[in-house]
Amino acid sequence: MGILINKNSKVLVQGITGHEGLFHTQQMLDYGTHIVAGVTPGRGGEWVLDGKIPVFDSVRTAVEMTGAEVSAIFVPARFAADAMYEASDAGISLIVCITEGIPISDMMRVHEYISRSDTLLIGPNTPGILTPGEAKVGIIPGDIAVPGGIGVVSRSGTLTYEVLFALKNAGYGVSTCVGVGGDPVEGMNFVEILKLLEDDPRTEQVVLIGEIGGTEEEKAADFISRGMTKPVVAMVVGQTAPVGKRMGHAGAIVESSLGNAQEKITALQKAAVKIATFPEEVPSLLMR
Repeated sequence: MGILINKNSKVLVQGITGHEGLFHTQQMLDYGTHIVAGVTPGRGGEWVLDGKIPVFDSVRTAVEMTGAEVSAIFVPARFAADAMYEASDAGISLIVCITEGIPISDMMRVHEYISRSDTLLIGPNTPGILTPGEAKVGIIPGDIAVPGGIGVVSRSGTLTYEVLFALKNAGYGVSTCVGVGGDPVEGMNFVEILKLLEDDPRTEQVVLIGEIGGTEEEKAADFISRGMTKPVVAMVVGQTAPVGKRMGHAGAIVESSLGNAQEKITALQKAAVKIATFPEEVPSLLMR
């Protein structure tokens, strides 16, 4: 059993009939994820993927008919905020929003709305969640990690894949990998995921992958120093990024002295976190 999702989690896909939604639904299904429904307004009553998955017009109907509890969102940015509102209103307990390019103003309203509900949000602009050997919700390739005791939490999609593959090649397995997303306004943050990993009996050590922009890594360092007993290894990328230039993610931008990589690294080192400079170095810093 991993944190957030496991083999028994009932998942629906919003935007299932779109190209990306359909492709990644098949990938998730092949991995073993328990996908019970899809949602596309106006397409209710149809079936996709050779009749394996029913499509509903609304999330509420899908939840009532299938008991879905997790939603993976693959809808265009202009519809994504409404998709998250709809999922939360329907009683979905966990939303994983893959969509990128959602306006910050939209996400500020979504964040406020969901914070007053019982729904948890991962993303947006996230690769999703992978519990190796059980389930994946999102776009993380399933074959780059095996089950084990390393918890991974990351702001970067591509570097997540690199680190997972490096861990696998070094003989380390993963309990759960969570991509929190790279946007300025997001759902669950580093500290919230670290708390779950600290309480997870399957997780023995943690890998944190950070990047420039914001103060999430500094907040994580403070929590690690005060509230974590499990060893943590971190990698923070963007050390050569120029001030004021966005690097990749919308949230990866250094403003004046705020959000630069060295400040994040220093804060993590003060919390006794071992720092890797590249993905292949991460396994060598973990405790055997």
